[in-house]
Amino acid sequence: MQTDIIFIGAGVLFALAAIFALVHIMLGPTLLDRMVASDMLVTTLMLAVGAEMVYHRHTNTIVLMVALAATSFLATVMVARHVRKRDSVSLITSEVTKDV
Repeated sequence: MQTDIIFIGAGVLFALAAIFALVHIMLGPTLLDRMVASDMLVTTLMLAVGAEMVYHRHTNTIVLMVALAATSFLATVMVARHVRKRDSVSLITSEVTKDV
């Protein structure tokens, strides 16, 4: 009974974290802010899946957790490379226009 209350509380906190992450994804001013919020959302989902595994005492969804972690990591790397490339192009164009 006491563990049920703990898991319900954890579920409520996971839901709140997911809602805050979704709001930040929608309202984030920059691409990097949105990427951090999406990482937070995926991490919250991974924690919820992990809590479900503990509650039901199984390891059937460990593959899902690994897939979520790999997808989140690869998405973060891709966005970081895109932003770095975009910033380096804007830096080059600003230096060219400054010289003219």
